[in-house]
Amino acid sequence: MKIIVFVLAVLCCMFSACSTSEPNIITDPPEEKEEITLEIVDKNATHETKALLSNLWDIQSQSGLMFGHHDDLIYGRDWKSIQDRSDTKEVCGDYPAVFSLDFAQIMGARSVNVEFNADRRRTILEARERGEVITACVHLDNPLTGGDAWDNSDNTVVQQILIEGSDTNIKFKSWLDNLATFLSDLKDSEGALIPIIFRPFHEHTQTWSWWGQSMTTADEFIGLWKFTIHYLRDEKGVHNLIYAISPQLDFASNKEKILFRWPGDDYVDFIGMDSYHGRNTDALNANAKILEELSIEKKKPCGITETGIEGVRNSDGSNYANYWTKEILTPLIGKEISMVVLWRNKYDPTHEGHHFYGPWKGHNSAQDFVTFYKSSFTRFSSDLPDMYEMAEGITIQ
Repeated sequence: MKIIVFVLAVLCCMFSACSTSEPNIITDPPEEKEEITLEIVDKNATHETKALLSNLWDIQSQSGLMFGHHDDLIYGRDWKSIQDRSDTKEVCGDYPAVFSLDFAQIMGARSVNVEFNADRRRTILEARERGEVITACVHLDNPLTGGDAWDNSDNTVVQQILIEGSDTNIKFKSWLDNLATFLSDLKDSEGALIPIIFRPFHEHTQTWSWWGQSMTTADEFIGLWKFTIHYLRDEKGVHNLIYAISPQLDFASNKEKILFRWPGDDYVDFIGMDSYHGRNTDALNANAKILEELSIEKKKPCGITETGIEGVRNSDGSNYANYWTKEILTPLIGKEISMVVLWRNKYDPTHEGHHFYGPWKGHNSAQDFVTFYKSSFTRFSSDLPDMYEMAEGITIQ
């Protein structure tokens, strides 16, 4: 655990030492923690899932920020499929508090990649054993055209999904069946289902995906969101998901943009935000403040669910040595946000490319990441409370 120096306490002792008398000092009793009730989409969610939601709220309300990294336990810059390895851990000595991964290969046509999916299961179990938080996005293939998630050649795909009995509807439900089977067999060492923060149809404010704003109407997107939840929760009996929405905001924006095509408070547990703002630190600062305000207003925990600069570079292509403290810590410190998740470090042992967003040993920002890690504001794996037991003073209903 990182040591926090209580400066105020030291100052009080100094002032006491300077005093020549010992006046009767009346101190206020310690403030009682405010009781709060949060709503959850799945009223039949497991105890551990409700507990995770409570702790997400508790961590951010205590001004703590969990660091996360996508695919951090599956592969890194110089390695892949090696148990217990992590680019993050090799830099700072600790695992990320949040492990992010993709469920598309579990669900759709790419689910035949048995070896890679075995790595997904293994690393989820390892992360849960250490008490870390697991979140999953879905770059899901296009069920109408057969293309990938970026195939936006036919704007009727969501219409077809929502037509009961259509070929696309049947295919999409079979992919949800695959996910339900995977999740229902995902259990920790005590036999309890492992909770996942699930963010389907992420970055729906953008135009690149078949579920994005240029491919769907508002009614279609909201219908798709609700259909997916009803099918997993009510038809398949999946009760270990926390449902997270995550629009992408790269420039300073407003509350309405975060709420773009909002499916309703009853259908969202967690408010995420993907932010590829580059070096526009003011934009991240402004949007994080709006996210914080919206989180408090709606009583739903929030976080930066994807961010980073490819290659951790300056605009001239040189390495950004103080990236972590300047671009991540500075705009987010003190804000009531539960997590910040960096995108992946592609396996590239020859270092021919620059497709990495997180820390790795050998990059010249590594020492700055250690400074980021040592901040009393950041949380890594060993800093976490028991995320799967209810946080004090918080009720989930």
